[in-house]
Amino acid sequence: MVYRTRIKYTAAQKADIWDRWQRGETLTSIGRLFDRPSSSIFNMLSPTGGIRPPPRQRSRLALTAAEREEISRGLARRLSLRAIAAQLGRSPSTISRELHRNGGATGYRAVQADQAAWDRARRPKRCKLAGNRFLSRTIATKLRRLWSPHQIAGWLKRAYPEDESHQVSHETIYRSLFIQARGVLKKELQQHLRSQRAIRRSRHASQKSDGRGQIMNAVSIRERPASVEDRAVPGHWEGDLIAGSNNTVTLPPWSNAIRAMPCWRR
Repeated sequence: MVYRTRIKYTAAQKADIWDRWQRGETLTSIGRLFDRPSSSIFNMLSPTGGIRPPPRQRSRLALTAAEREEISRGLARRLSLRAIAAQLGRSPSTISRELHRNGGATGYRAVQADQAAWDRARRPKRCKLAGNRFLSRTIATKLRRLWSPHQIAGWLKRAYPEDESHQVSHETIYRSLFIQARGVLKKELQQHLRSQRAIRRSRHASQKSDGRGQIMNAVSIRERPASVEDRAVPGHWEGDLIAGSNNTVTLPPWSNAIRAMPCWRR
């Protein structure tokens, strides 16, 4: 067995993997590009159920790293909070909250404060199904009855046309199933899906994308030799057999000449 050293995918490599997965490429073909087994790619995609996480962005209202550096410099010069806020064009209460969260005026460090703010912003948004237990139980019941998420979403719109709190898209159902961190629908319900997949696949995915279902090194019929056109030459007969039920065999109408041959009459 060949053991490969463990690698940590860079941000660019992760983006490339997600792009290829969304285009419908298989785990094996993606892993081949990085000289990794398919399990390595699966381990990277599985935490989010094969669904690409949205890119993280800072709010336009949040303090920037440059502003936090100015706050640190103002504290070193013993400026008041109002003076620092005036320089940044911010409210004094904004500067006060920033210091209160990150060690106060004596222990404030710009780099650490910026990283802490980025970590605090990671708190996940609560899923719609997490706040509506009746809706989640209804969806779980339908899944056990082998309903597809599309069917469930359509039924909810007809059953509760005036109540949007009891309506949900099929994509939300898939995300709640494949992203177990949401803690809404149990993982056991995945076995009731028709695809029987462990992670969500792209709608562009196809077995043919990996070369399956295709004839390798196929030769076009237009490239057949000219001698095939002369059907009267012995040894160049072409015939097709059509097998039916009860072991019956049917030959095309032009095969009467074959039936007349001695080997056929035997």
